[in-house]
Amino acid sequence: MRAVWYFSLFAPVVVACSALGQPQQNVPDAPAPQAATQSQSAPPSAPAPQPSSLPDLKDQVAPGKGASPDQQGAPPPGVPAPQTSSGTVGAPAPQQAPPPDAIQQAPPETGPASQEPVHTITVGVTEVVVPVTVKDKHGNLVPGLPWWRFKVYEDGVQQRIVWFTTSAYPLSIAFVIDATLPADIMDKVNQSLSVVSNGLTPSDTVAVISYAGTGPQLVTDFTAAQGPRLTAALQIAKKPGEQPGVPIVDGPFGSGPIVNGQQADPTLAPQRGNASGFLNLPKEVHPLNDAILYAAEQLSSQPRGRRRIIYVISDGKNSRSKAKYGEVVQYLLTNNISVYGTNVGDSALWGIGYLDRFKLPLLQPEDVLPRYAIATGGDIDHELSENAIQNAFVKITDSVRSAYTLIYDSHQPTISGKYHVIDVHLEGLPGYQIDAKQGYYPTASVQ
Repeated sequence: MRAVWYFSLFAPVVVACSALGQPQQNVPDAPAPQAATQSQSAPPSAPAPQPSSLPDLKDQVAPGKGASPDQQGAPPPGVPAPQTSSGTVGAPAPQQAPPPDAIQQAPPETGPASQEPVHTITVGVTEVVVPVTVKDKHGNLVPGLPWWRFKVYEDGVQQRIVWFTTSAYPLSIAFVIDATLPADIMDKVNQSLSVVSNGLTPSDTVAVISYAGTGPQLVTDFTAAQGPRLTAALQIAKKPGEQPGVPIVDGPFGSGPIVNGQQADPTLAPQRGNASGFLNLPKEVHPLNDAILYAAEQLSSQPRGRRRIIYVISDGKNSRSKAKYGEVVQYLLTNNISVYGTNVGDSALWGIGYLDRFKLPLLQPEDVLPRYAIATGGDIDHELSENAIQNAFVKITDSVRSAYTLIYDSHQPTISGKYHVIDVHLEGLPGYQIDAKQGYYPTASVQ
């Protein structure tokens, strides 16, 4: 009787040990084996435990990777491939062991064969999104470049690209119209507003903002790009513009109308101590900085996964704004917002507006729009005619949709808020123009 009890006590253990040597079965719902102890034994009729294993994932798609990415060029040997989204232009990962700093590592082995504790180390990183537009020497967009052509540097140190895609993101556009333009230029802008929706898709959203001397005004919040509300808002946004007047310094109207012995408009009064009749003309107000900051605040609430764009139609003049240029740029970069636009009026003339693209010493630029575009990775077009203004908007929206999107993880601390310089290069392709933001500010919020 004692021999029978001894066999029953160790029978489950013997069967379990022999089962470990058998091939694993794909039984996802099988219970995890329980180790036998001396204080508690299984009954003689208890079934032998079966080791559990994951289902066969050989032919399934890994999360975050496309099922069949296009192969448009193999990377050089030793270059690890980033993750690529479905429908992107990216080369597959080389068939070799991943580098030590690979983002995706194999999970630690668990189960009956491993009883080692698993320790998790959490490292704070900032996900830096860098949209990049590439043009040739003629200004034409260059599509189809593989990911390994791009080199990204942060503060002079090369970064590893962890995500690469050429997929077109849905757009959230804050459309800003300068109502301080002269009347003849404003008339051309008004006529061109009818084609704004031509370059957009039903997944895009648009907010319309107009600004004058009194500051920015929201015509409509974000609405569908193909909906009737946008058409109505653009119609409301049409303004007459400002009428440039010629001062009258002589004759009965030289000093303006007189009411009760006083001049009705004190700005037309001669300067004190100056009898020559020169007028004290009022200063012009062009709050472009305030308008861009206001548009950026509206865009900051747009959901993640959309390209945030500010599109400005203006002559680029800025005067008497409450917001400073540096403060506005910091807000734009912190919230992943790019500034695009069309320069009109005097800023579109060659030799005047084009000089503002360069930072000349001891010379304050009259047109600040190019500075916003360069800092945020956007683009500015200079047009004079009505047809050119219409085509400029469609061309720039095509440029935004054709952008490459690069993402890398930065380990810079977010609490410092320090500005970090970004530099993007193309490997082996000299002479191409690269439009990308020049830097970023780390933030703890998810953008």
